[in-house]
Amino acid sequence: MRVIAGTARSVPLQAPEGQETRPTTDRIKETLFNILQMQIPGCRFLDLYAGSGQMGIEALSRGAHHAVLIDSGKEAVEVIKANLNKTKLSDKATLIARQIPAALFQAKSEGPYDIIFMDPPYSLHSEAEVLKGIKEYGLLNNDGIIIIETAKDRDLSFIDESIYEVSRIKTYKTNQHVFIKEK
Repeated sequence: MRVIAGTARSVPLQAPEGQETRPTTDRIKETLFNILQMQIPGCRFLDLYAGSGQMGIEALSRGAHHAVLIDSGKEAVEVIKANLNKTKLSDKATLIARQIPAALFQAKSEGPYDIIFMDPPYSLHSEAEVLKGIKEYGLLNNDGIIIIETAKDRDLSFIDESIYEVSRIKTYKTNQHVFIKEK
C-alpha cells in the first residue's frame, strides 16, 4: 500500500494489523481518485472509518486543502499518525479518535466538506445512521459528494431517497463505490 500520486507519491503506508481493517487496494484507490481528480484540488475531505488514513492522505497528496480522518481503533489511530508524519502531511490533517456517529459532531467544526468518503466494516451496516448524521450536522457542501465503499452485493435501501440520490456506482470484483449527492 502506497500513495499513488501527488506530493507524497510512492511513499509506502502502514496498515493496522489484523482483520478489523480492510485497506482499499492501490488499483481501486487509483480508479477512485481518477474519477475524482477534478474535485480534489482545494477540497475539504472527510475520511470516515479511516483505518490507515490512506484515502485522506491520497487526497492531501493530490492537493486537497484539508482532510479530517476519523477512526476509533487505538492501533488505527497510531498508524494514521505515523502515515501522516511519514508523508509530511500532518499539518493539513485533523485526526479525530472517536467512534462514529459521535465523531460527526466534532467533525462539524472543520466542515462542511466537498468529499466525504466512508468505508465502514461491511458487517457493521452503519451507513443509514452515518448518512443521517451527515445531513443533521450539515457536513456536506451543496455540490459535495459522498462515496461509500461497500460489498458488491450490498442492498442500497439504506439510502433515504427523500434526502439523497445515487449519482454513480462503480463496481469492482468484490466491492463497489456508491456516489451519493444531496437532492
